[in-house]
Amino acid sequence: MPRYEFEGPGDELRDDEYPDEDDDARETEPCPNCGTEVYEDAEQCPHCGEYITHSHGPVAGRPAWWIILGFLGILATILVLILSSGW
Repeated sequence: MPRYEFEGPGDELRDDEYPDEDDDARETEPCPNCGTEVYEDAEQCPHCGEYITHSHGPVAGRPAWWIILGFLGILATILVLILSSGW
């Protein structure tokens, strides 16, 4: 831990000036390609070199069957609405 020298009264560190000791304890997550732990804000894995993408869309992380089932549900609803309107 670094030492701080003070020259006189009023030269002390304010609460917002204390060094953050948790800088090295940032959150990590596994690389989706190789599994190496990388910082969560990393753009590229330092081990395998692959870019890390963070998807936040409505279908991100959903299995394909879930997306297909939702699409079929929407089509069925549209079909029922069209047939009930007498078209």
